[in-house]
Amino acid sequence: MSSPSPLLVVGSVGLDTVETRVGKRADVLGGAASYFSVAASFLAPVRLTGIVGTDFPEAHTKLFEAHAVDLAGLERVPGKTFRWSGVYAKDFSTRTTLDTQLNVFSDFRPKLPGAWTDSPYVFLANIDPALQFSVLEQTEKAGKKPKFVACDTMNFWIEGKRPDLLKLLQRVDMLLLNDEEARQLSGEANLPAAARAIRALGPRAVVIKRGDAGALLFHEGGVFAAPAFPIENVVDPTGAGDSFGGGFMGWIARQGDTSPATIRTAMIMGSVLASFSVEDFSLERFKRLDLGQIRERFAAFADLVHFEKIKL
Repeated sequence: MSSPSPLLVVGSVGLDTVETRVGKRADVLGGAASYFSVAASFLAPVRLTGIVGTDFPEAHTKLFEAHAVDLAGLERVPGKTFRWSGVYAKDFSTRTTLDTQLNVFSDFRPKLPGAWTDSPYVFLANIDPALQFSVLEQTEKAGKKPKFVACDTMNFWIEGKRPDLLKLLQRVDMLLLNDEEARQLSGEANLPAAARAIRALGPRAVVIKRGDAGALLFHEGGVFAAPAFPIENVVDPTGAGDSFGGGFMGWIARQGDTSPATIRTAMIMGSVLASFSVEDFSLERFKRLDLGQIRERFAAFADLVHFEKIKL
């Protein structure tokens, strides 16, 4: 197999204060791009574009470097880093945001290093769709479009920046969102109908994340369901969705193709990385993770969903 292709991610890097039934952690590493990049780094080389303030701890920078995440696109500017604080219900069914401080992130205007504009695989994490679109424009300056572009979004953008989001969707290959957001964007209550309506807006593939119910893929190869791995002791689900995205895109970049079979396998790899993410606070579980453990859990997923065909 040829070497994995570079994978570009643009999104938030921040400091989280999280409280769950297990305990509380303050100012730990958070942000969509953080979870995505470290999860993906087990599978492919990652290029991270984001912004942090002068208060961003060196220990967090060293974690990225330990995973060979290229930080040439991470701006460090005067001011405070993006912060989020939240608390989870005891059964993790709901999450309450206590505080959000955009800080330097409010002025974030993604600027790709010149050598990154030819990145073949691009993930636009959950930020303003106008900024996501600006990243796409930068990647196309060299006259060569990325091989595969995926983006994430949320209800805030669907409601408040819908025209910008619709413009973006005409240019991406895949959209990731949760079931509530899929219904909101499409106006359809039924998820297959919602996915069909969203694909009509531009993306050839739609992944609908359903928390501990797993994820559904709708694409030209049909419909594929990836389960969530049954974790008995969930500690912190904050970065599960972004870790899923990292595993998904990391596998595609590793394989270097976007065939239906590869995308289906990527769904399982995304679920594998997400399952590790929730086993500790912040990105702590990834510090103790290696490819051997990833292979073992991937095999466990195969056993989880295996069944024999029958004739009736």
